[in-house]
Amino acid sequence: MENTVKKAYDKVRLTRSSFRPTSSDYIKAIVDDFIELHGDRRFSDDPAVIGGIGTLCGTPVTVIGTEKGKDFNERVARNFGCALPDGYRKALRLVKEAEKFNRPVLFLVDIQGANPGKSAEERGIGEAIAENLYEFGSIKTPMLSLVIGEGGSGGALALSVADEIWMLSDAYYSVIAPESCASILFKEPSRAAEVAEYLKLTAQDLYEMGVVERIVDEPDFSKGVPDSFMNSLRDALAARLNELKKLNKKKLVAKRYEKFRKIGRYAEFAVR
Repeated sequence: MENTVKKAYDKVRLTRSSFRPTSSDYIKAIVDDFIELHGDRRFSDDPAVIGGIGTLCGTPVTVIGTEKGKDFNERVARNFGCALPDGYRKALRLVKEAEKFNRPVLFLVDIQGANPGKSAEERGIGEAIAENLYEFGSIKTPMLSLVIGEGGSGGALALSVADEIWMLSDAYYSVIAPESCASILFKEPSRAAEVAEYLKLTAQDLYEMGVVERIVDEPDFSKGVPDSFMNSLRDALAARLNELKKLNKKKLVAKRYEKFRKIGRYAEFAVR
């Protein structure tokens, strides 16, 4: 019941808490024999994106996650989890590799938005995100995206073109962060809490609209991360990826395509 009474912006602030587990914590807890792979083979290795291979309940998987870091120094080193073009190109390289070896892909999303800096623009951040959106739509291997914290803008969408999107109950997933939206619409970032209610960015809102397939009830992370939570999450992810792996590849891609085509489709505007 506690999750139902939290306002949207309360959840946004929770996703930024220092005690909240990051992608590296999830990888350590649920993925066995993880081997991190580096570099996009074009420019560099983006520290804001962790990617590699391991096993999930015995099933070989490719895991890709955005990583904010733990303390201040690590957060600076990882660009506060704001991915560069190199990170998205690394993700695409690893997904293509997973397709080649018929490995399911698990994305862990926790990003306020892609890196907005000068170097990111110079190296084509928009093009890198667009390429992922295009390519992931036709990848012939199961893909599941789990929003573990923040899911902001195209930076999150570029790691969410998957067969299913799951969200933790206090995570958010939105076209834009509330502060940025308030700055653009009202020139007042202080109105972020007001804007958050209209953005319909909570897991509950998105589940009702059919944008996400499952809400994962999360514990109170301020009291620690229970092993039981990580174990049950690992089992659920492994079971679903194995189910998706049984689907015919053409049907898998067709269902993924339809999943995103139907978002925003309303009966009153449907062509009869």
